[in-house]
Amino acid sequence: MENSLFHNVYNPDVLSCIANLSNDEVFTPPELANKIIDMLPQDLFENPNTTFLDPCCKSGVFLREIAKRLIKGLERQIPDLEKRIEHIFSKQVFGIAITELTSLLSRRSVYCSKFPSSEFSAYQFPEDKPQGNIIYQRIKHTWKDGKCVYCGASQSEYERGDELETHAYQFIHNIDITKIFNMKFDVIIGNPPYQLSDGGSGTSAKPIYHLFVEQAKKLNPRYLTMIIPSRWFVGGKGLDDFRARMLSDRHIVQIVDHENSNEIFPGVDIAGGVCYFLWDRDREDKCKFISVADNIATESKRYLNQYSILIRQSKAIPIVEKILSYNENGGKRLSDIVSSRKPFGLPTNYQPRENGIACWFIQRIGLKYANPNDVNDDKGFLNKWKLLLPKAPIAGQTDFSKPVGFYYDGNTRIAAPKECCTESFIVACAFDTKEEVLSFKSYLFTKIVRFLLLQAVVSQDVTKQNFIFIPDIGNYNIIYNDEMLRNRWNITDEEWLYIDSRIKNIE
Repeated sequence: MENSLFHNVYNPDVLSCIANLSNDEVFTPPELANKIIDMLPQDLFENPNTTFLDPCCKSGVFLREIAKRLIKGLERQIPDLEKRIEHIFSKQVFGIAITELTSLLSRRSVYCSKFPSSEFSAYQFPEDKPQGNIIYQRIKHTWKDGKCVYCGASQSEYERGDELETHAYQFIHNIDITKIFNMKFDVIIGNPPYQLSDGGSGTSAKPIYHLFVEQAKKLNPRYLTMIIPSRWFVGGKGLDDFRARMLSDRHIVQIVDHENSNEIFPGVDIAGGVCYFLWDRDREDKCKFISVADNIATESKRYLNQYSILIRQSKAIPIVEKILSYNENGGKRLSDIVSSRKPFGLPTNYQPRENGIACWFIQRIGLKYANPNDVNDDKGFLNKWKLLLPKAPIAGQTDFSKPVGFYYDGNTRIAAPKECCTESFIVACAFDTKEEVLSFKSYLFTKIVRFLLLQAVVSQDVTKQNFIFIPDIGNYNIIYNDEMLRNRWNITDEEWLYIDSRIKNIE
């Protein structure tokens, strides 16, 4: 395979390669790469035995910047520049490209040549290593029941011909990387692909970045640092177990969280922002958590597993703690009463019927009908008054450094008895009277309650677990407002100003 790529003068159409890049293969700017590298102990770059691996090379920027630091850091140990470069490229810097195109880009960035065994390479590798130490091998997914058993990719989407990329990333497909390179690595660093289509409706996709993190940990490096979406703070689709492991891992000594992805990836909107972290095998401590919003950094030292969901804003933590300390209604939370997705068993793409049970569909369809045989009422919601909340109330908002609204009269619905809904909504509450629903709605619409919701949200979707920090006060027979809740929970003027700055006014 290696020999055929270079010795058979195979020259792929670059435009075809570019067209086949995944939307989630976000290239890392050099400035960001250096900020991430800065988290590492800098004496690593003065040690000729330190080994580095980027298991998800795209542009090669991490390896290039590492090589530059090694070239400077090893001046005393290896004074001869040519020998120093030879040593660094042959024994210290390694990569695994995610596609054929990115393998060429990475080699060009690091070796100054797409062909490391050519005379134009900064270090001329031997003929039996035509890829140098930045490898790419096209591999196949392993299909079972229409999904890849390793990454969850959809067979219908990614079972492709030889002319198209399969996006079967070598690092996470049960391949022993240590045997490929015949070594262990001191540092693993990179910006992995974020997700792959899982074959669901619309643009449904499965996150995969956590697979790179977990595979890297299995290799037991001294240090691990990667940049990944911040959605794992809350969990959700395939990320709950990963979140739990990350929050309990005291080897994570630093996290830098950007609520607005545009601040570090210009022109790239990643809902909920992105973060990068440093994992230190030989150190267990509180995590230095740096939250960045509008280019202003706020730093705190804390254990990550204080709650089951990671609260990203340090200023929010004492407010959440204060409110929960009142132990309202025996400590019950709204996450205990809000419904799961698909509350009546009807998917988003369910088609309205001519008659049957009245059913709320997406906004452009409104109130139509569902076949009674299709409606599942195992939660007993159907014969009650209900408040329906949109599943994606902040669709389109990717920058969480800006005030968030969530709910208003225009996107919520009060459903009468004998009315149901599709998966486009979740049931926030179900009561015997409309008055109780209106009371609950007034409580949910307060800025303080929506602020508590925000602490558990990092994407456009809102599920029952996102209500984990909101007390279920149990008494819904009056109309609530923020002034009442401020007095109830002793919210100070300073705390209120912060809450007010984070939540939009009701439209």
